[in-house]
Amino acid sequence: MKTLHNFNFNNQKAIIRVDFNVPLDEYFNVTDTTRIEAAKPTIDKIISGGGSVILMSHLGRPKGFEDKYSLQHIIVSVEEILGYKIKFVKDCIGLEVEKAVENLQKGEILLLENLRFYNEEEKGDLAFAEKLSKFGDIYVNDAFGTAHRAHASTTIIAQFFPNKKCFGLLLAKEIESINKVLSDSEKPVTAILGGSKVSSKITVIENILDKVNHMIIGGGMTFTFVKALGGKIGNSICEDDKLDLAIEILKQAKEKGVQIHLPVDVIAADSFSNDAKTQVVDVKQIPDGWQGLDAGPKSLAIFDRILNDSKTILWNGPLGVFEMETFSKGTITLGESIAEATKNGAFSLVGGGDSVAAVKQFGLEPKMSYVSTGGGAMLEMLEGKVLPGIAAILND
Repeated sequence: MKTLHNFNFNNQKAIIRVDFNVPLDEYFNVTDTTRIEAAKPTIDKIISGGGSVILMSHLGRPKGFEDKYSLQHIIVSVEEILGYKIKFVKDCIGLEVEKAVENLQKGEILLLENLRFYNEEEKGDLAFAEKLSKFGDIYVNDAFGTAHRAHASTTIIAQFFPNKKCFGLLLAKEIESINKVLSDSEKPVTAILGGSKVSSKITVIENILDKVNHMIIGGGMTFTFVKALGGKIGNSICEDDKLDLAIEILKQAKEKGVQIHLPVDVIAADSFSNDAKTQVVDVKQIPDGWQGLDAGPKSLAIFDRILNDSKTILWNGPLGVFEMETFSKGTITLGESIAEATKNGAFSLVGGGDSVAAVKQFGLEPKMSYVSTGGGAMLEMLEGKVLPGIAAILND
């Protein structure tokens, strides 16, 4: 796996695909700088090695050139985090960009305009990728969040850099962390899969059953399994067309010697509201008119014991509707259990939009071994898929 460590960047122009698709408020201020911070080590290493940097990214889903999606809005935040003056050009191909790249000196950073202003980017257009490739001596992919897309700047461009392409520090760390769970894990391995739908996680479940010892299933998915087992779930969310699938998963797990753990009790509510009336009930005995919105105390105690006996932990998806304070305790307590296990030597990987949002919201991020930056990309790797953006670097 070629990384920055395999190259000498002195007097070289590195064209880096970063993921600066960051959220902006109504005044175009960046409200979460995590993705910019994640790219800093790669940029620092290239600059300190005597190179210069051309950054390319997308922002949002523009239809043609739309000012509200211009990367110009993020320059202030990028400069603050990187600690360098950023040069910017209001295009990503063409004469103006060529001139800016030509004038770029050692130690300087140039940010190109939003790649998705051209629909050739998402189409994976060869000619567009070739134009981008002319700006750099070495191609670095450091955008895990888009590695599952065969776009011009994430995949197609790599073929124009035979033997001069590599993974950035962030993308390399993402690959290593996921491989640490899937291939090089220390046993026992526990996977926690939450979220609302079995259907969105089925391929992940099937792929990792051979690699884990315990699987905790939480969130809305719980109730499809509970109903399949004959339990009463009241008004809880359920995929009725996936009941047979839930039974099949439980059967496969038993055959493979994997212990599946469902919540045994839940916090049930009489409405989907932070102010709803609540009660703790057996997960198989939820009254009509009530719905399970969080894991209960007995469940959390059981999960804590499993996690503290684990050496490798994967967390993808919350245990309840953590966005509402009333139903956040399960997710917070689970996060604290993982943090404790990590402190005691376990390797913990957190990924997927909601779980990442939860660990950040509750201040647990520094207590995890690794928090992934790519939701869809991480899911596809857990499903066993080869991501085109990663394959493009590995194939010379």
